[in-house]
Amino acid sequence: METNPTTSTTGNGSDKASATMQSMKGSMNEIKGTTQKSAASLRSDLSNLKSDLDSLVNRSASLSDDELTQAHAQLMAKFSSVRYAAKGIANQASQQLNRGMETTTEYVKDKPMQSVAVAVGTGLLLGLLFKRR
Repeated sequence: METNPTTSTTGNGSDKASATMQSMKGSMNEIKGTTQKSAASLRSDLSNLKSDLDSLVNRSASLSDDELTQAHAQLMAKFSSVRYAAKGIANQASQQLNRGMETTTEYVKDKPMQSVAVAVGTGLLLGLLFKRR
């Protein structure tokens, strides 16, 4: 890792806070990318499941009991796969939320006054917005 010789540490934690902010931004970008890919995959799987179910409903009158049983088993296997994928996405989201909470907690510990100022400002802004309605 290369360091910039013109940058000096001031001792007030600004370097650590800056690194924390960069880490938060990186985590958020990672979360967005992972979530978008997972959501697209899940949408695709759900769409395929729906089309398979529609196809089965359309063909059900002409199928024998054995064929219906086999089609039901295949459909349930696909449903199980989609459910497993959804659980995986939920677990990823939970882990990423926990990482975000840890990063936020570290930032608040490093810069408590700035954090309070941001919270007060946000509260005032929201108060003004809700007061108008």
